[in-house]
Amino acid sequence: MMAKAGNHNDVILDSINEGVFTVDLDWRITSFNRAAEEITGVSRKNAIGQRCSEVFRANICENSCALKKTLSTGKSVMGMTAYIVDSTGERIPIKISAAVLHDNDGEVIGGVETFSDLRQVEELRKKLLEKHTHSDIVGASPAITRLFDLLPRIADSTSTVLISGASGTGKELFARAIHDLSPRRKNSFIAINCGALPDTLLESELFGYKAGAFTDATRDKPGRFATADGGTLLLDEIGDISPAMQVRLLRVLQEKTFEPLGSVGSIEVDVRVLVATNKNLTKMVRDGTFREDLFYRINVINIEIPPLRERRQDIPLLLEHFIAEFNRLQGKDIPGLSREALAVLVKHDYPGNIRELRNIMEHAFVLCHDGMIQLQHLPPPLNEGTGRSLLETDDGMNLKSMETMLITETLKKYDGNRTLTARDLDIDPSTLYRKIKSLKIAVPGVDGRSAGRKNENLL
Repeated sequence: MMAKAGNHNDVILDSINEGVFTVDLDWRITSFNRAAEEITGVSRKNAIGQRCSEVFRANICENSCALKKTLSTGKSVMGMTAYIVDSTGERIPIKISAAVLHDNDGEVIGGVETFSDLRQVEELRKKLLEKHTHSDIVGASPAITRLFDLLPRIADSTSTVLISGASGTGKELFARAIHDLSPRRKNSFIAINCGALPDTLLESELFGYKAGAFTDATRDKPGRFATADGGTLLLDEIGDISPAMQVRLLRVLQEKTFEPLGSVGSIEVDVRVLVATNKNLTKMVRDGTFREDLFYRINVINIEIPPLRERRQDIPLLLEHFIAEFNRLQGKDIPGLSREALAVLVKHDYPGNIRELRNIMEHAFVLCHDGMIQLQHLPPPLNEGTGRSLLETDDGMNLKSMETMLITETLKKYDGNRTLTARDLDIDPSTLYRKIKSLKIAVPGVDGRSAGRKNENLL
């Protein structure tokens, strides 16, 4: 009778798509279903009787084991993310849930763990991140997408560009992207923070000086305009320069020439000038603190970068980007954030914008040694939140939402052409048709048969 019951349980477990295994109180595997065999590459025969850590070789086995946690607390663990190493040495992302296993008398006899293969989810995440990353600028919100579309056109011009936005929004990244897309990309990109230097130092930094120009000038020093010749110069925090420096800068922009300190001759340079500010220059012109003629000289093309609170849908993508960055820099293997931590971070207003978000993640990486980043790893007061209100209405970036976003964006890219979209996504056209229908994706209202025709109306 017991054998039949065991066989019956095996049939039930083998019908489940998720991997399932049980352990006794010595952490030895007592059952191992077919999905567990397929995900790990380890046969049931070889798994049963082995310690689970020897079979799974997971990054959480030492300190954050889900089964140890559930057996020590008596509470189930849901949705923990980790990595295991299969029989071939491949690193596989999985999602784990664990619970205590009781006998018929209610005595604890071990634990049960279910796990699902997240490789498809990870691949979709990587594709989404690649499609929405441009020169380290990450975003999929409409405001950022419009800027992505405009950048190549701006880069092809020689006009001065004013990049405005609050501190921490990534103004220098946009300036660097313009340079990297321009014909000047093989030459220097030079950036200088004008607000960090007094007039005398700023003047020597921008224009350089000749030997003997002042007491400590023992040799010639080229300025930033000279070193950026043929390339691009970013003048950051342009709103902080003095009226006297505004006059000097206006002349350089108009005449394309300047005189180093102590020089009797002019130097002509070919420099693309970009400027950035976190101040309202229009108001400063009205108040008389910024020259109107200089404002119109630098404000030929204006890029306004929105604060992070106005592009919240970019926060999960930015988090993926920073998690990958800090894993690489710190040699860690943090798989992601818990739902509670993600909920709190999406709701936060970020007065420090992207710079603040990056600092939050760096703080979390210091405290989190392995496993998911939890609420307690976030800096105060963020670690005091619950995130429940958001979790009640948002399931996060799950497989369905990622598939929908990826397919929708690719269809837009090809004007609704299904054949080119399927080729770009590396899936069969019939699979694409099925997903469009099941996910209820609205196809762009353009003739999909116009293969290869670029959509000129996206900007």
